[in-house]
Amino acid sequence: MYPAELVMPMKAELTDNGFEELLTPAKVDETISKEGTTLVMINSVCGCSAGTARPGVLMAVATSEKKPDRLTTSFAGFDGDAVKQIRSHLLPYPPSSPAIALFKDGQLVHFIERHMIEGRSAQLIATNLLAAFDEYC
Repeated sequence: MYPAELVMPMKAELTDNGFEELLTPAKVDETISKEGTTLVMINSVCGCSAGTARPGVLMAVATSEKKPDRLTTSFAGFDGDAVKQIRSHLLPYPPSSPAIALFKDGQLVHFIERHMIEGRSAQLIATNLLAAFDEYC
């Protein structure tokens, strides 16, 4: 588990921009199962999270006319039980962090795994998400 001093500024990058933290398995299930769309960002301490995933998600949310109903996040290696529960909703995909998932009416409709984040620009991730928002939101 990562120390809070390390994680809190990385969490704040999303929560200061309207993302709600999913901190318990019950909150994960309650939020994902709601009608409408829920974006879930599994945050991470890795460089691809800081360099492209978080900036890409924020860029997409800031520039899209169509937005998910809910913006949420949990932190891998810190919010352990919540992340484990999110990952149960992502099966058959293997665990991945960072990762970005879009749910509609409780069903996974779009997923960006770590290998789709690494080596890609924030703009490319934002473009991917903008297309998903346009289709599902």
